[in-house]
Amino acid sequence: MPHLTLEYTGNLAELDVRRTLVSLNTALMESGHFEGRDIKSRAFRLSDYLVGDSFGAGAFAHVTLRLLSGRSTEVKADLARRLLGALTDSARRNGATAVQLTVEVYDLERLSYAKAIA
Repeated sequence: MPHLTLEYTGNLAELDVRRTLVSLNTALMESGHFEGRDIKSRAFRLSDYLVGDSFGAGAFAHVTLRLLSGRSTEVKADLARRLLGALTDSARRNGATAVQLTVEVYDLERLSYAKAIA
């Protein structure tokens, strides 16, 4: 825990996805709330997307963070800010312009979350 998902539009060819995931994970570790081995990250390149009414004309990247319930609103807001900062740095570093960047943090209900290590 936590689970992080990066979704990004296919027209962000310059985005170094692996490096972006590392930056996002680092932001979470630097928050002091998570250890590296507990963070599970993945990325999905979107080939079918729409921004406004134009296919392929706009670009966006969106991070979803899912974590076990119980953290304060302030902690979740801090995590969102840290992730947005890392995502913004990655987009700028990779030459992407006019990219809409967003982050949202969700609680996973502790009683309905199951985990096993096999």
